[in-house]
Amino acid sequence: MTLATRILSSVAAILFIAGCTNYYEIPIETPIKPKLDVSAFQRVLVAGFIAGGTDDVDGNLETTRLLRSQLRTKSELRVIDTDVLPLMEVANEAPGTPEVKAEPAPRSTPASDGAEGREGKETKAEPKSEQKGEAPQAATPDKPAAIKDAKDLEPYEHIFADVEYWKKIGEEYQNPLIVTGTVMFTPHQRSGIVQREEEVYDSFGRRRVVPVRTYMERKGYILQPKFVFIDGRTGTVMHSENFREEVLYNANQSTPALSSYFELMDRLIPSFLSTLSSQKIKGTRVLLQ
Repeated sequence: MTLATRILSSVAAILFIAGCTNYYEIPIETPIKPKLDVSAFQRVLVAGFIAGGTDDVDGNLETTRLLRSQLRTKSELRVIDTDVLPLMEVANEAPGTPEVKAEPAPRSTPASDGAEGREGKETKAEPKSEQKGEAPQAATPDKPAAIKDAKDLEPYEHIFADVEYWKKIGEEYQNPLIVTGTVMFTPHQRSGIVQREEEVYDSFGRRRVVPVRTYMERKGYILQPKFVFIDGRTGTVMHSENFREEVLYNANQSTPALSSYFELMDRLIPSFLSTLSSQKIKGTRVLLQ
């Protein structure tokens, strides 16, 4: 029997079996084990975040609220309701934070009286109320410096390694699992060639969808959270994880910053929850009968 004959016989057999077979789709759920063993904890404290980027969204408050809400419904841990910790102020006060100094105000040069100025005699400065130029405000515990990019976060990140501080917080809330970290939510824009689908009709009215490449200017946001998980019993970091998500819209499309923030967080929530609790992936299997 030649190879071609064998192939034809096999295909015929498959078609015959397929014609006599019933197909059933069975829904299944595949469990995924959590990345972190949290069996030793009964409570979880989403303490707050050091946030920066745009002023249109309070990344600290919104992230804390969202994670607490998700953990209430999708985690077996009891969520502690309390005020958000002022981590920027705590980090600014803690040892290890570089002091931000204000530059001195430029010294005003008063106009001199004719002869006195030419003879080199000492002249008096203008009254304080008439001096121009003010020194920029330095970062203080009450008003930390603004965080506009990832580099601005670096002076504050040492707070997550402050074992004594987190151990004290843990004692106050009965040794929970503590969730904290940083959140950067920044505006972003990009221009370039974008491929999109466009409907076209031929002379007979038949519809087709063809890819079209066009130059577009787009704007949107980048969300870069870092989740830090701390053992409230010891104050030490158990696990940390970085994420990055981006969304772009047409330049003429007006999308509120808060809507974009929640859109990007929706993409990250499953990964965050999979760190603490087992998750299930839903799918289907095809059975033959």
